[in-house]
Amino acid sequence: MEHGDSLARSTRLAQMQHFLHTPGGLTSLELAKLCGVCPRTIQRDMLTLQSDLHIPVTKDGDRYSLMSGYVLPPVSFSLYEAMTLFLASRLAIRQTDENNPHISTALGKMASVLPHPLEQQLKEAVKAIKLKPGNDRYVGIFELVAIAWSTQRRMRILYRSLQSTEVKEWLLDPYFVDMTGVGFSTYVIGHAFREGKEGIITFKLDRIEKAELLEEGFEIPEGLNLEKQLGSAWGVIWGDETEVRLRFSSQVARRVKESVWHPTQRIEELPDGSVLLTLRIGSTLEITPWIRGWGPDVEVLEPRPLREQFARWADKLKRIYGQV
Repeated sequence: MEHGDSLARSTRLAQMQHFLHTPGGLTSLELAKLCGVCPRTIQRDMLTLQSDLHIPVTKDGDRYSLMSGYVLPPVSFSLYEAMTLFLASRLAIRQTDENNPHISTALGKMASVLPHPLEQQLKEAVKAIKLKPGNDRYVGIFELVAIAWSTQRRMRILYRSLQSTEVKEWLLDPYFVDMTGVGFSTYVIGHAFREGKEGIITFKLDRIEKAELLEEGFEIPEGLNLEKQLGSAWGVIWGDETEVRLRFSSQVARRVKESVWHPTQRIEELPDGSVLLTLRIGSTLEITPWIRGWGPDVEVLEPRPLREQFARWADKLKRIYGQV
């Protein structure tokens, strides 16, 4: 066996120990999908875990799991990796508006591998999460989505969209899960269908009324690149690209130039010190609150419907504050 093959197998064996902590266990086929190998390889690896590494693997029917109470071996991080984990944790905390115990426990465990000053700061942040309101229904759905996504199993969900008062039933193959700062929300993206509608659709976890994990599996279509499709989104909504042109005043021009707001952006400096930001996005819905946050220091030039929408808001604001 080549050294590279040995290293790849040792990595896979370590990954399998993490996967086997999945509630309810996993089948050989599900483990094979997660590890990118065939089920026969997984069966050989399972024997290695049990006989050579003495890992307490249990089997219930066709599902494998780790014995209750077994703790995974520690993972080591360099100082720079530890700082990266700390920053990623801070982002997750900022985008979480309720007490999700899985985020708290995960970040608590992560804190234990960080250098002492970072550990203490992250533990304080975890305490702040625990003070946020709890939501058992959301946590239950979060858990089912995690299992369905990682094991490629179909879900049945009852969903109430923002534009509708009616709860509708969908069958969903979860391809991807993402978090965005727009509304402090987590979304599941996948192929969904119900009578009269089918396609790759984005669902906000908060709006899922009920979820059920099905035994039926699914395959992600070959060649589908959700990361590429999300490249046109401001957050998680994509579609036919629309060109957005914004003029920012000289007072905020330097701030605008400091960041890469979107992969498609172009920034042009104008003679009066203002800047013109041009980008192409799949939907203007998510970018609208960001634009409004700049107040009078931004002017929407294109697209025309968005400019007219801001003009109507300006009229309303004038009526509200006109007597001040």
